[in-house]
Amino acid sequence: MPDAHQPGSRRLLKRLRETLAEAGEGQERLDKITALIACEMSTDVCSIYLFRDADTLELCATEGLKQEAVHQTRMRLGEGLVGRVALRTTPINTADAPAERGFRYMPETGEERYSAFLGVPIQRLGERLGVLVVQSREARAYSDDDVYGLEVVAMVLAEMAELGIFQSSADGMSARHKHPVLFRGGTGQEGAAEGRVYLHEPRVVVTNPIADDAEAEVIRLREAVDKLRYSVDEMLSAAPLGEGDQRQVLEAYRMFANSKGWLKRMEEDIGRGLSAEAAVEKEQSSARARMEQVPDAYLRERLHDLDDLSNRLLRLLTGQGQDDGSEMPANPVLVARNIGPGELLAYGRKLRGIVLEEGSVGSHAAIVARALAIPLVIHASRITTEALNGDPILVDGDQGMVHLRPEETVQNAFQDKIAMRAKAVERYASIRDLPATDKSGATVALHMNAGLMADLPSLPSSGAEGVGLFRTELQFLVRNSVPRRGELAALYARVLDAAQGKRVAFRTLDIGSDKVLPYMKPQDEPNPAMGWRAIRVGLDKAGVMRMQLQALIRASCGRPLSVMFPFVAQLSEFTEARDHLMRELDREARLGHTLPESVEVGAMLETPSLAYAPQKFFELADFISIGGNDLKQFFFAADRENERVRHRYDCLNVSFLSFLEWIVMRCDATGTPVSFCGEDAGRPLEAACFTAIGLRSLSMRPASIGAVKSLLRRIDLSELRKVIELARTEGEQSVRARVEAWLLDNTDPEEG
Repeated sequence: MPDAHQPGSRRLLKRLRETLAEAGEGQERLDKITALIACEMSTDVCSIYLFRDADTLELCATEGLKQEAVHQTRMRLGEGLVGRVALRTTPINTADAPAERGFRYMPETGEERYSAFLGVPIQRLGERLGVLVVQSREARAYSDDDVYGLEVVAMVLAEMAELGIFQSSADGMSARHKHPVLFRGGTGQEGAAEGRVYLHEPRVVVTNPIADDAEAEVIRLREAVDKLRYSVDEMLSAAPLGEGDQRQVLEAYRMFANSKGWLKRMEEDIGRGLSAEAAVEKEQSSARARMEQVPDAYLRERLHDLDDLSNRLLRLLTGQGQDDGSEMPANPVLVARNIGPGELLAYGRKLRGIVLEEGSVGSHAAIVARALAIPLVIHASRITTEALNGDPILVDGDQGMVHLRPEETVQNAFQDKIAMRAKAVERYASIRDLPATDKSGATVALHMNAGLMADLPSLPSSGAEGVGLFRTELQFLVRNSVPRRGELAALYARVLDAAQGKRVAFRTLDIGSDKVLPYMKPQDEPNPAMGWRAIRVGLDKAGVMRMQLQALIRASCGRPLSVMFPFVAQLSEFTEARDHLMRELDREARLGHTLPESVEVGAMLETPSLAYAPQKFFELADFISIGGNDLKQFFFAADRENERVRHRYDCLNVSFLSFLEWIVMRCDATGTPVSFCGEDAGRPLEAACFTAIGLRSLSMRPASIGAVKSLLRRIDLSELRKVIELARTEGEQSVRARVEAWLLDNTDPEEG
C-alpha cells in the first residue's frame, strides 16, 4: 500500500485537521498552523505569505520571525525567494538562502539568521494564493520527503482558504468571494447588462481534503477512475469511424485515463494523508502550472485534456455531477472559462450577459453572442475562480469591463447607463419605419447581419431593409458532423420565409482561421487568418460548396436568391466559385427543380488585393460587400485577435477612408452596388463618415440600426464630407476628432 511507511506528513495533516477544527478567528488559526508546522517539521521558522492583491504578497503569519513584521512585510510577485516561488509556482529548496540568486534581505523580519530555505506555492487549480515557507539556522537542503510533505500541506491550506477558514476582520484579511472585484477584459459584443452570476461549470469544492483511512480513499479513487475509463471507452465506441480528429481527442483522453503514472501519483498523495478528491486536485493544479510554462501548443492542448479529465474525475468522486444544483437566477449572466457555440445556443436568449476568461472577438461564442445581441466580455482573467453562483454582476460590453459584487455607487451609475440606453431605444422605435435620409435628401439603406433563425424576428422590429449578411457557418459549427443538404435547404427556406420578401444575402461557408469545425482537421497554421480559410477551403473542397449551393437553390424555390463568396482575393477565385453556382443552377434545372426567380452573385471584399482586381471582376459581380472586420486588419497589418494592436489603428484614419473611397469609385464606374458590412458599420460616428464618402448601404447587428438611423437623419452628409476633406487637406491622421466636434455643433441630441 502507498502508506506502508507511515510518512510524517500524515501525522502532520491529522494534527492540522484538529487545529483547523478548533474555534478561532482567521489570524489565530494561521498562527496555530505556523507553530504546528514548525514543530512537526523540526524547523526554526514557518511562515505563510498570502496575496494582498494580484501582484503583492504579504507576510500573514509566522513562527520564528519577528511578530511585528506580520502584515507589515510585503513584496512584489517575483521579488525575493518568496516572490520567485509565487511567480514560478515551483518550490525553491536551498541550504544557503542569502547566497541564492534573487534573495532579498528584509531586516524587519530578522531572517538573516537562517540559512536553509524551503518555499512551496499555495495554489488551487492555477490560482496563486500564496507561499508556505520553512527555514532553519542549520545550512541544509530539505529532503524530497520534506518538499513533498510541505506541498501536501500547502494543498490543504489552499482548500481551506477557498472555504474561507482564514477570513478575519483584522488586518484587512477579508473573506474570499465577498468583496467587490473589477475585471478589465476585451469587448466581444457591445451592450450593458445587470444580473446574477450563473457559472457554466461550477467549481467542485473539496470540503474534506484530509482523510483518516488511506486504504478506503484509494479504493474510492480506483472505483472512480474505473468509471472514468468506462465512460471514455463508451464515448470512443460511439464516435463515428469517419470522425478521425474526434477519435484522436478521445484516444488522448483514454491514454491519460489509463496512465499508471497519473494514478500512482494520486495514490501517493493519498498515502501522505490527502483525501481522494484532494489528491486529484493536487495533480490537477500541477498540470495547470505546467500548462502555463509549456510553449508548445500541442503539449498545452494535451495538458488541457488532462485538466478536463481531472474535472470529470472530481465530479465522479464528489457526486456533484455537471452542476452543483444551483438554479439559474432570474437575470443570469453566464460566466465561463470558454464555451462552444452549441452550448451557448442551448442557453439562448435567457442570458442577460456573458463573461469569458478566454475567447476572442472572432470566436464562435462571440459570433453567437452578437447574433443573440447579448453583451459579451472576453479575457476576464480568473473570473471563474472569483465568482460564485448568484453573485451580483455588471457587464459593460462597451468598455470590456465587469464589476463583480459591485459597490452601491458603481451599481447606481451603471443603472443610470442602462436607463439612458432604454430611453434611446424608445426614441429609435419612433423612427423605425422611416428611411435613413439625411437633411440633404440622401438615403442610406440599412441592413442587418444574421446567422441564426433566432435573428430573424429582429428584422421587422429593427427597421432593417433586409439581411445584408447571413452567416451560414453557424449551422456547421454547432454540429459534430456535416449537415445534410435537405436540412440546410429547409433551414434556408425558413430564413427566406421569415424575411417576408426582404432581400437576404447568404454568405457561403466561411470557416478556417478562428472558425474551425469540430469535425475538421486543424491545420496548425502559423497565421490562420491569412491561411486556408473561406473561399480557399470551398474551392479545394468543392463537394461541400456544391452541396451548400444546391441547398440554397432549392430553398429559394422561385424566390430571388443572393449569394456571396467570402474572402475573395483575386478574380480567378470569384469566377471559379461563380461557375460552380452556374453549373448547379443548370443541374437543378435538368432535375426539374424550381429555380430562383433571379440570382445575384456577389463577393466579400476583405483583402486589399481585390480592390485592385481587373475591371472584369467589378463588371461580373452583381454586388460587393466590404467586409470591414477583416479588411481593416489586413490594411493596417494588425491582427484583430491581438489586444496589443487591434485598438491601435482607427477605421477613421484618413488612409483607410481614402481606400474605401477608391473601392466606391471603382464600383460606381461599373454600376456595381457596394455596401459596408461589419462592427464599424454599427457605430453611428463611423457609419456617418462611411456614408459621407459615398457608401449608400450598410449592414450591421440589428441593435445598432436605430442609433445609426437616428444620427443619419439629423445631419447633412454633404457638409460632413467637407469636414472630412478639410481634415485630410490639413494632414490629420484621423478625422475622428474633427468629426466629433462638428457633430456636437450641428446635431440636436433630442431630435428624432
